[in-house]
Amino acid sequence: MTVRRENYRYDACGLPNVTLQKVEVGRCPKCGETEVAIPSLEGLHRSLAQAIIRKPSRLVPAEIRFLRKYLGWSGADFAARMGTAAETVSRWETGAAPMGPTADRLLRLMVATTAPKGDYSLDVLATIGRDLTPRPMRLSFATDRRAGWRLETVAA
Repeated sequence: MTVRRENYRYDACGLPNVTLQKVEVGRCPKCGETEVAIPSLEGLHRSLAQAIIRKPSRLVPAEIRFLRKYLGWSGADFAARMGTAAETVSRWETGAAPMGPTADRLLRLMVATTAPKGDYSLDVLATIGRDLTPRPMRLSFATDRRAGWRLETVAA
């Protein structure tokens, strides 16, 4: 592998025209295989989402799909949150129907105010409901000047 810093077209996010500047790109001189080192992928996707929601024109299908996936929602989850049918979401994401201005603003607001889903484990769901005694949770938060509030402890 020969590694050097170069600009790299980042197609894996599903957005057209995203270029990462001066990232490490390794290329195998024998087979042509390429390997890219992308530091802080979550941070990159957060920056992409922030750039998209700040653009002055309406969202295009690839941006709608990216923002939905960034939030960690399936098409059905997204449709439920938007108050529409899953078929409508599919039409927005394929370009078969444009997203209306109200839905466009709502999606931008959701991205601006909702933390992306971080834990995709379904194992947690298997344990919910076993204990039928309702109890309030005890939560402890700490503040961080840069990141805001952060959950420190949870007690059931």
